[in-house]
Amino acid sequence: MKAQVIKLDASEAGDVDLNDDIFGLEPRADILQRVVRWQRNKAQAGTHKVKTRSETSYSTKKIYRQKGTGGARHGDRNAPIFRKGGIYKGPTPRSHGHDLPKKVRALGLKHALSAKAQSGNLVVIEDAALDAGKTKALATAVKNLGWKRALIIDGAEVNANFARAASNIEGLDVLPSMGANVYDILKRDTLVITKAGVEALEARLK
Repeated sequence: MKAQVIKLDASEAGDVDLNDDIFGLEPRADILQRVVRWQRNKAQAGTHKVKTRSETSYSTKKIYRQKGTGGARHGDRNAPIFRKGGIYKGPTPRSHGHDLPKKVRALGLKHALSAKAQSGNLVVIEDAALDAGKTKALATAVKNLGWKRALIIDGAEVNANFARAASNIEGLDVLPSMGANVYDILKRDTLVITKAGVEALEARLK
């Protein structure tokens, strides 16, 4: 499929052929959901923790004698039944990550790219480079192009000046081609890929 290429000043710069096996698929919500869930679970800290009855700060002394009180039998006040006692079977630090086959991950990225192309929210630009890392010029260009929440994917490396200027613009993210992922693509309204980024993604996903 053909896609028009533009420059940052919105002028035309020819067109580019996009691989139909990567940008022309019919998006599948189930594949996208599996990959996003894998990403988010892998990123979850898993540091949740409660104190058990061996970790709370009450004395371990038996609170009253075993027999003759007419009440229930108890040991110390760290028991879960008491206020501020230990928690029974509460959460402990663990990893929430799970395995997902590489083929499914690659397929998810293809479907995410295809979803943006199908919805008309895929833009191909000639390059993402600036002579100086000044935010004002880039912010003006982004505003004129109508990008409010955009992800820009470059080639193997991101231009340092461009990355510095983009870091101060709200809603604009820049990633190298190896950093392209399903979650970041889907959460932005517009996906912007440089010509070098297109070549790198096609080489990565072929």
